[in-house]
This record gives sequence, structure tokens and C-alpha cells, in this order.
Amino acid sequence: MNPALALKPHGHPQSLSRGAAGIALLHIERAATGHDDWNIAHAWLTDATSAPLTLGPQANLLFGAPALAFALHGTTVWPDRDEHALATLDHHVALLVRQRLDRAHTRIDLGTQPSLAEFDLFKGLTGLGAHLLRRHPGSDLLADVLIYLVQLTQPLGRDELPGWWTHEQPTGGRTPGTTGGHGNLGMAHGISGPLALLSRALLSGISVDGQSEAIARICAWTDTWQQHDPAGPWWPEIITLPETRTGHTRQTRPARPSWCYGTPGHARAQQLAALALGDPARQQQAEYALTACLTDPAQLRQLTEPGLCHGVAGVYQTVWRAARDARTSSLSTHLPVLAELLAEHAAIAQNDTGLLDGAAGLALAMHTATHRTPPHTGWDTCLLIT
Repeated sequence: MNPALALKPHGHPQSLSRGAAGIALLHIERAATGHDDWNIAHAWLTDATSAPLTLGPQANLLFGAPALAFALHGTTVWPDRDEHALATLDHHVALLVRQRLDRAHTRIDLGTQPSLAEFDLFKGLTGLGAHLLRRHPGSDLLADVLIYLVQLTQPLGRDELPGWWTHEQPTGGRTPGTTGGHGNLGMAHGISGPLALLSRALLSGISVDGQSEAIARICAWTDTWQQHDPAGPWWPEIITLPETRTGHTRQTRPARPSWCYGTPGHARAQQLAALALGDPARQQQAEYALTACLTDPAQLRQLTEPGLCHGVAGVYQTVWRAARDARTSSLSTHLPVLAELLAEHAAIAQNDTGLLDGAAGLALAMHTATHRTPPHTGWDTCLLIT
């Protein structure tokens, strides 16, 4: 597949996950590294901004003003970058973050449980914080997001459930299986996202009161639910209220190896936490979990999709980032096999052209595999693996 070929997005233009904004991210990375023409990136950015700017409740890292700001930030080396447009987006994002923080603190004061969309990476304050870490790393606004995440880790209610325990099921509604709510461990929608952001910020020299303790609290909870299997350690996708009482999970085997809910995403978040806390034992365990996942045929057989979210592109990019920070070269030895899987998927026409599940994300992972250098634009900050 030639990623420079014109792609037809299936989603809203301002969608980073499925629309023109995400495809623009691909061409911005290629142009910034001299492998594409800035005119192509500009055309996709023009398409991404063709609709009225989305603000308010629907806006998040993957959609609307924050998504456009995230994409446009990657154009730092473009001589014709529209600084006025970026400043306007910065203003809207700042207002949005303040509004979300105000609502979150009101909810905390009331002692009620959060929605996933309040704090998660895709729709919540963790995602907005990821953008700020890339765009405004020394800002008071980012510090306030970190302060909120520290508060999120405090127990809530008489049951001493973690502060991120939500009344929702993973997709946003109620089902009998999650009566009483659940604790979500995933990167996309669960506590691994906040863990990664708190850790990455600390590694960047950005800290607020209680940040290290918050990282440790999250790690202690995930340690409680870490499972041990002959094929290696793994973490369940969610924990329900009955499971907190029995101490046993209904999930009996690892989920498919993926960035969003599988061992790769969990292990990278744990590795970042270990690096932030200076915990070599945790780092070794996280890297062992990731290596074991990559050598387990039962898990690898489930890796059938191309994308970043729950496909081979996300696994490759996550392992590539983890390998650069690893204590040994073990993880690096698995990259060539994963690169071959990328190439196999790239040879097949993709129905989805988007960033998270389709051709744009696959092409970005292939760009990393081909050039073996960190993304110039830091586009994979949207996955919080860096």
C-alpha cells in the first residue's frame, strides 16, 4: 500500500479516528520527514476544517477542536503553518478543558461516580491532557488536569471502590453483567490511560502534589487484579462489583493482544509507571508480560485486524516504544515479525481508511517500521505510549 494515495474517509472531517483529521496526521508525519509534499497534508487539513468547528460536549481528543489542534500541532516545521488557526484552537481547547474540570470537581464534591467520558483517553480529560502534554507541557492547564487525575485515584464511597469506578458498562450503558458498575483497566477507556499520562508527565519533569502516590495507588489496584498464566501475566479488561467481593475474575484468559484493552497497552502503561517511580522490579515484570504475550500462539492468533486500536499496527507501535525504554533487547527481537504482519495487512485493500482502525494508522506504524526512528510529530501521543 502506498500511504500517499488519496484515501476516502468514512467519518466526520473533524474526526481524528475515522475522518480527514486522522488522515492529515499521516501526511503531516510523512511531509515532516521529507517523504510527502506539504501540499498533500494541507489538502487534508483543509478537508478536516471544512465543517463548522465542533465544540461543547461532543469535542474530545478524537473529535472537534481538540482533534484539529492535535493534528495541526504536528506542522511545526511547515513554513506556511497557520498560527492564527492554531491559536484559535488553543483558545477553544482551553475553555473546553476548564469546563470539563469544573464539572468533574463538582461531581467529586457530590461524591458520585464518574462516567468514562469524564476521564478516559478517547473522550475525557486524559485525552485532553495527552494533547496538552504534547502542545503545552509546562502549562497551568496541564497541571490542573494532573491534579484532577490525582483526585480521581482517591477511594470514593463507603465501599472503598477506586475513584475511577463507574456506573457504566464499557460501551456506556447498563447491563446485568455490570450491575454495580465496573472498574475499567484499558488504555482507551480505563485507568491505564490516566496511569500513562501521570507517568509520562512525571518522566517529562512535570509534577503536582500527590502525583507519585497516585501512580502507586493505580499500580497497587492493577497488581491486585493481575492474572498469572503459563503463557505469562495479563490483566482483565474490567472488574465488576461481584468480582471485588469474591476476589476472582470472570475473564479466564488474556484478551486479544491489543493496545486498547490487551496486554500490550496494559504492559506499556505499567512500564511507564515503573520508569516514573524508579521501580526496576515493576519494569521487569511489565516487559516480561509484553514479551510473553508476543510469544503466546493463542494470543497472537487473535491478532487479525490491521489498526492501531485493536490490531497489529497498535501492537507494533506499542512494542516499538516499549523496546526503546526496555532494560534488555528482548522486545526488539519481536519487531521484525510484527513488521511482517504489518506488511501482510498493507498488501490488502482496507475498507476503513481512518487512523484508529484503518489504513492511516497502519501506514503510520509502517512508517515507524520502515525508518526505525521516533515519529517526528509525536503523533502516537494520542495513544499515550510516549
